[in-house]
Amino acid sequence: MKELLFSSSATTICVVTVIVAVIPLWALHMLNSLWLRPKRFEKLLRAQGLNGEPYSLFIRKSNHSNTQQDHNSSQPFALSDDVTPHVSSLVYATIAKYGKNSFLWEGATPKVIITDPNQIKEILNNIHEFHKPKLSGIAKFLANGLINYEGEKWAKHRRIINPAFHLEKLKNMLPAFSLSCHEVISTWKGMLSSDGKCEIDVWPFIQNLTRDIISRTAFGSSYAEGEKIFQLLKMQGYLFMTAKYKNIPILWHLPRTTNQRMKAIERDMHDSIKGIIKKREKAMKNGEASSEDLLSMLLESNHMEIQGHGNDRSVGMTNQEVIEECKLFYLAGQETTSSLLVWTMVLLAKYPEWQARAREEVFHVFGNQNPHFDGLSQLKIVTMILYEVLRLYPPSIFFTRALQKDRKLGNLSLPAGINIAMPILFMHQNGDIWGYNAKEFKPERFSEGIAKATKGQLSFFPFGWGPRICIGQNFALLEAKIVLSLLLQHFSFELSPAYAHAPMVMLTLQPKDGALIVLNKL
Repeated sequence: MKELLFSSSATTICVVTVIVAVIPLWALHMLNSLWLRPKRFEKLLRAQGLNGEPYSLFIRKSNHSNTQQDHNSSQPFALSDDVTPHVSSLVYATIAKYGKNSFLWEGATPKVIITDPNQIKEILNNIHEFHKPKLSGIAKFLANGLINYEGEKWAKHRRIINPAFHLEKLKNMLPAFSLSCHEVISTWKGMLSSDGKCEIDVWPFIQNLTRDIISRTAFGSSYAEGEKIFQLLKMQGYLFMTAKYKNIPILWHLPRTTNQRMKAIERDMHDSIKGIIKKREKAMKNGEASSEDLLSMLLESNHMEIQGHGNDRSVGMTNQEVIEECKLFYLAGQETTSSLLVWTMVLLAKYPEWQARAREEVFHVFGNQNPHFDGLSQLKIVTMILYEVLRLYPPSIFFTRALQKDRKLGNLSLPAGINIAMPILFMHQNGDIWGYNAKEFKPERFSEGIAKATKGQLSFFPFGWGPRICIGQNFALLEAKIVLSLLLQHFSFELSPAYAHAPMVMLTLQPKDGALIVLNKL
């Protein structure tokens, strides 16, 4: 009995000793990561002439102007006004307060704002030194896959996915683009009054259209089959964008209701996509599956990668990784294009002379027929318009990179561990590059191409730039050209007097109050 008591007492003493030893180490680690390290960063950055808010464990209320934290604060304003201050991202608020040479805080990590085109080019080219920041907290549930991988894993996934986005493959998807668009056109015609007009919010229709297109082209199914996944993605996006305390470091590690809901949605979505993949793999084994959709091409490319290395499955993507890429197809495949299309309709409704010029070109190239691949390259005016919309309303308003090691960048000496922000919207409307009318809708600035419009500087990069440029760029632009051409063939449109212009960031730059437009049947 005494031996048992002695053993129990000894165990207790050991446990207490470990706890007593660990607590100070943990406290020192937290002190360093949440205070000492960020203050060292701040001192180093200020010594180089960079300005910004002083670091604090708790973000002050004045810093909560970011629409990504409080998207409900976006109020309507004139369509002709500069969108930048209204979007109210901390990046742009910081530039407005501290100038181009400035930094802000993302939790305990400083984010240095870079606006020099040559430095941006250097950052986007050197993908091994400037990584995508690791997703933390609930952000990791939003998007994984190719967009967030680094190094050899990124190279492998890019190599396997690339064949699905070759132009020759995309050409076969054009009928699906047209089919989905004709369904929307038919719905809108059914809503017309006897005088051939109707006033509708086109935003939800455009969202459904791009979802339907990505369902058909990526999974060979209709929107009805993918509807559950889209709704789950939408719920995740809303939870992330409206979550409180995302920028308060000390609260990151605490369990919260939002975290639990995000996990539950993630499990549900995983099961749904896994079911689609299993059904496709079974069909492929039976020789029934079409190889025209992105999922089939992805599975086929992955299979060939494995076969090419002696059936070593470690060189290919795992089933979980395939699921993550499919989720990314769903998310990125419709978010970017829906944003581009809705702002294109809004701006063409505002500027009817450009709408008329685009329609004339579409009828000249295609007549009343469905747009075809060969004719798309002849759409010079339509392309100019799409570029100008992407300049003024890019889907993403800034890119972020994380510095992996100490590095010189121009006249700056940047330490490993900091983040870098490249403000797309600011660069897209930089008057020093684009001229005095940089804030205005002027598609003619792209009449001689992007290089001429940007004066050879990297100041237009809505899809990124360098090795990590968006793999779906051609897909998005082809889809936008097809849809816009078909809409122009069937309708003219103007802004409703009730239209309220209130862009907000909800994953992409979107109209907070919808896009109320008056359609006129041609």
